[in-house]
Amino acid sequence: MLDDHLRKEPALEKAENRPGTAQEPAPITIGILALQGSFHLHLRSLQRLGVAGRLVRKLGDLQGLSGLIVPGGESTVMSLLLNKYKLFEPLREMGHRGFPMFGTCAGAILLGHGEGLPGRLEIAPVKLVRNAYGTQIYSFTAPLELSPFKEPFHGVFIRAPKILPLDKARKPKSSGSRQSPPVEVLGWHGDLPVLVQCGSLLLATFHPELTDDLRLHEYFLEHCVGTSQPKPQAVCTVP
Repeated sequence: MLDDHLRKEPALEKAENRPGTAQEPAPITIGILALQGSFHLHLRSLQRLGVAGRLVRKLGDLQGLSGLIVPGGESTVMSLLLNKYKLFEPLREMGHRGFPMFGTCAGAILLGHGEGLPGRLEIAPVKLVRNAYGTQIYSFTAPLELSPFKEPFHGVFIRAPKILPLDKARKPKSSGSRQSPPVEVLGWHGDLPVLVQCGSLLLATFHPELTDDLRLHEYFLEHCVGTSQPKPQAVCTVP
């Protein structure tokens, strides 16, 4: 009996000291694309949640991340800078492999599909129309009923885009064979979807980083970063 105990003990000790086990969860670091836009506000939100954030400006900054936030800003400028700093294709590849990403306003535009400028990463199987509500003077705020939350969320819309279903005849560009998970609408403003999730991707057409409400950042951490291996699906269900 003593011999049996001694033989099992090293294996038990090894399991207890293994990084990332339930006894000792591996720490996470969330990147925030910091080429242009409201990246510093997303960093502040993560800091308030006690989560490590890293500003991403070059390829090496992507190493060791658990997720990435693509902030609001000028989508055309951000797209040009992604190419200039050689981040465009690596981000596209990461997204198609299921890496968790959260895009707000311009960030959502870049993660989706669309006609004309800016160049899109084409990761999320939805189409986004820029400035769908009008120019800067038509920016507005509105209380939003978002399905993950009991209380309304204060939506800040600044030259906001509109989310449309992707034409089924057009397939997203991808170097792999992984199919896109279904798109779930989590929030509406009138008859327009304003918050959608597609596996480990979360897209908001408004700016949660401009409020003190941390619930969407918490949702991204729990439901996208925490489930970064979505089951393959092939249907886009945005109306």
